[in-house]
Amino acid sequence: MTCPRCGVEMDQRTHGEATVSSCPEGHGVFLARADLGMLVEAENDWHRNAGQHTAPLPRITPDMTAPPTPGKVSRAWVETLFN
Repeated sequence: MTCPRCGVEMDQRTHGEATVSSCPEGHGVFLARADLGMLVEAENDWHRNAGQHTAPLPRITPDMTAPPTPGKVSRAWVETLFN
């Protein structure tokens, strides 16, 4: 596969079962939709087991809309007194 921007042969790396192609000139990373799905699932698995302060990424669907903007989250109750 060649980079669509500069035409240089892309480097391919395997991450688990997914194959990622990247431009050695830094023009981007390219992967198939199935490979993107595998990476998202791996990320979700990591977040599911990482702890209480992380959230899994949403599943990518054609009908997705932008999520609502979250309000400011305080790290401590004292911060709520000065905002």
